[in-house]
Amino acid sequence: MRQRLSSEPDRYRGRRRVPTPPRSRYAAVVTTAFVGAGIVALGAGAMPDAKTVDPSAVADLDQTSTQQDLAERAEDADRASRGDRSSTNSTAQPAPDDVWLLPLHDYEFTSAYGMRWGQLHAGVDLAAPEGTPYRAVHAGVVKLAGYYGGYGYAVIVDHGNGIETIYGHSSQVLVKAGQQVKAGDTLGLVGNTGHSYGNHLHLEVHVNGEPRDPIPWFRERGADIKLQVEAIYGDVAAS
Repeated sequence: MRQRLSSEPDRYRGRRRVPTPPRSRYAAVVTTAFVGAGIVALGAGAMPDAKTVDPSAVADLDQTSTQQDLAERAEDADRASRGDRSSTNSTAQPAPDDVWLLPLHDYEFTSAYGMRWGQLHAGVDLAAPEGTPYRAVHAGVVKLAGYYGGYGYAVIVDHGNGIETIYGHSSQVLVKAGQQVKAGDTLGLVGNTGHSYGNHLHLEVHVNGEPRDPIPWFRERGADIKLQVEAIYGDVAAS
């Protein structure tokens, strides 16, 4: 048997691989550099560097924001103003015919209903400066407007169903007999005429010709003379 010499080249059994040249390190580096540059370019296009933003664009944004803020404030103020006017108009509307109000505000309660100096004091006394306007406590028709004995210048209002109110010691009367009035309408001015010892309004309530204590009468109808509260409107005057 013939021996194979060691110098004889070894034969490749099977498919022979074709050798490929090694990749150039330079090519790999260049390729990586191009890919990286593309990613950076895409990122720069989506998110611009703040340092490269046009200053005029920033100024335009600031100006637009300021104008929008001023416009919003103006709208808020306008809405608030409309709300105030609406509230004022609602309180200025005529009172319903069935409401009972106080004859004036900012007064001092000086004398109650009851016996005084041996005789009936048939109403309440509400002290206020001379010339202070007083008003009808309820809707009705003016029955008397003028001088009325010890009441001095007075107004009597007929509210129907036998109910009348008397306002005495006026310095001036501002209505006429037969005039229709609503609750809150001005009737006259506080004074010191007739049997009086200082500027005040004397108020009486009569039912079928008989005087009634005005304090419980008004409380039953949503107003408190002593506390100076009109519950139906939520008005409160200093007592």
